[in-house]
Amino acid sequence: MADFLAAALQLTSTSEPEANFSAAEEQIELAARRGAELIGLPENFAFLGDESKKLDIASDLAEKCSRFLVTMARRYQVALLGGGFPVPVGDGQRTLNRAELFGRDGQLLARYDKIHLFDVDLPEGNTYRESATIVSGNIAPPVVDVPGLCKVGLSICYDVRFPELYRHLVDQGAELLMIPAAFTAFTGKDHWQVLLQARAIENTAYVLAPAQTGLHYERRQSHGHGMVIDPWGTVLADAGVLQGAAIAPVDTSHVARIREQMPSLKHRKPSLF
Repeated sequence: MADFLAAALQLTSTSEPEANFSAAEEQIELAARRGAELIGLPENFAFLGDESKKLDIASDLAEKCSRFLVTMARRYQVALLGGGFPVPVGDGQRTLNRAELFGRDGQLLARYDKIHLFDVDLPEGNTYRESATIVSGNIAPPVVDVPGLCKVGLSICYDVRFPELYRHLVDQGAELLMIPAAFTAFTGKDHWQVLLQARAIENTAYVLAPAQTGLHYERRQSHGHGMVIDPWGTVLADAGVLQGAAIAPVDTSHVARIREQMPSLKHRKPSLF
């Protein structure tokens, strides 16, 4: 494996899929021109708006998302993650929240349906009930060896609060953890960066965290700060609060060095718990 550049893209998606696709392609092209070979789009990259509209267009949108990701991966010759888009479950009322990772040839490498759903009443007054319109995935998140790059483990947003998921990914060989998100502005200001760094440090793995940012509709506002973090927990790149990208080098030999210097994964005592 060699060093390569990874990009966590940052978008302000809305309820207009075609505009979102255009904004996403613009950032994919810019990241590819800068040399990025692994690129992640955030959760809800193709649609972030009223839930009833999402359900109305989910079937058509799911097909468009997959086609878009295949086309972009081939056009820009990158490994590309679509960090979360709605896929109907067939009851007309709910969807899965699915991430798909494609290789530079447009072949599907891995798929993950979000397991942990954000059902939370926040102190600032907003209430979120993902389970009202989203079905939880029931298959463990995958780890895939992206040809010529590294072993990647998939997750989505709220998953970041559940460290056992990332232990599973590392146990399956993950060297880089992808955490695409639409983290709320209220929780993000206190928890986003520290959670990402914790997942990197405790698993001695890179973290690539694409993010939504800014105001999407009404009171729905995302925190931004898409990041690339190394296995020591150092923030290598931070996209700030504007649309753009956090781009930084990933070196799998650095993962090996850190795991040798800080062998906490080897020191675990799982039989005691």
